[in-house]
Amino acid sequence: MAVSETRVLPPEFIEAAGKTYLGDLSTAVGDYKAADLSKVYGPQFVAGQDPLQQEAIKKLQAGIGSYQPYIQAAEAATGPQAYQAYMSPYQQDVIDATLQEFDIQAQKGIPGIAQNAIQAGAFGGSRMGVAEAEYGAASARNRAALQAQLLSQGFGQANQLAAQQFGQQMNLAGQVPALQGADIGALSTMGGALQQQKQAELAAQQQLNIQNLNQPLTAAQQYGSGVTSLIAGYPGKSVQEITPNPSGLSSLLGAGSTLAGIYGALKK
Repeated sequence: MAVSETRVLPPEFIEAAGKTYLGDLSTAVGDYKAADLSKVYGPQFVAGQDPLQQEAIKKLQAGIGSYQPYIQAAEAATGPQAYQAYMSPYQQDVIDATLQEFDIQAQKGIPGIAQNAIQAGAFGGSRMGVAEAEYGAASARNRAALQAQLLSQGFGQANQLAAQQFGQQMNLAGQVPALQGADIGALSTMGGALQQQKQAELAAQQQLNIQNLNQPLTAAQQYGSGVTSLIAGYPGKSVQEITPNPSGLSSLLGAGSTLAGIYGALKK
């Protein structure tokens, strides 16, 4: 008895497109699996430090403790003997010249005592001696006071210079790190901006490499979407297939084979 079977087949061009899609998809997946992903996700896509950032780090390292020389200089300007380093090298010359002039002027006053004694009729007497002694004592006191005043002025000026030196060095101890910090900050800011720019460029290149890697697979998927749309848009073609009954000759041959087999079995 003949068997009748009906199948719905897609149009031939859609079937061919489907085979092409499966071939492309298989190739794309194989290429993706075999790809070296280190070329897409490797460390070469991470921007390193910009030279300006490296320079900032060097300055930072070199600047650690840069205030110490100024602190040491400030310490040298303190203590009870610190003023000595700031005494004027000409102070003693000034003192000697001033006292010498004082002595000259003091000597000029002695003849006046004798003149007064002559006028008073006491020249050579005890009154004249007392007057000369008092004048000499007063001159000595004035001379000592003048010398002390000059020494005090020199000490005061030296002490003031030492204090000024202390303040200047302490100011530098604070200003030098601040200025270095400003330089470091500027270098870090500019270097960071350049590093960000480099990172953006590397990221763009990485995205391009990823797209190139995925392009065959993406193209195959897009092609498959188109094939799917075609399948949905075109009705299938119905094909009826009939399996015919065996012919008479075939039946006779089959029966003969069966009988021969039975006869052979009986003879054994």
